[in-house]
Amino acid sequence: MNLATKAVDGKPFLSDIKTLRDRARLHIVEGAVTAGYKAERETVIKLLNEALATEIVCVLRYKRHHFMARGLEARPAAAEFAQHALEEQAHADLLAGRITQLGGEPDFSPEGLATRSHAEYAEGKDLSDMIKEDLIAERIAIDSYGEMIRYIGGDDPTTRIMLEGILAMEEEHADDLSSMLKEKK
Repeated sequence: MNLATKAVDGKPFLSDIKTLRDRARLHIVEGAVTAGYKAERETVIKLLNEALATEIVCVLRYKRHHFMARGLEARPAAAEFAQHALEEQAHADLLAGRITQLGGEPDFSPEGLATRSHAEYAEGKDLSDMIKEDLIAERIAIDSYGEMIRYIGGDDPTTRIMLEGILAMEEEHADDLSSMLKEKK
């Protein structure tokens, strides 16, 4: 008896090795998306492209805030904005990579970017406004990612785990910005 037919931790595997091997050979051009993929792929790709647009808008907003932060008290905030921009870019890269794994095309088109994004591109008139606008965007991202995670559930564990990691970073960003806002008061 091979391992695929034995029970592990009291739970039997659902497929024997021959079935797993045979299924892997079917639809080989689908790459990472196997017959076991349970999510509605086109919907997941659409959600990920919206998240991609949101991350791109956040990168642009953080970059602007980094370069527009003025004064001695703005230096730590400007450094934080630069760090957040790098992290948001990393999120965008993760999202684009997953979209292609699912057989979709990441939408980097600047046309319609603002309407695809969940967050807004708000410039802010001073440092305090910049911090507030970034915090609002992070709170939007937190809610958006939470909803996506709940929607995907167990149907696409790889995407869910990736989104959970991004969500954790967005929560860190919100905490950083909230602390900066409290320090300004």
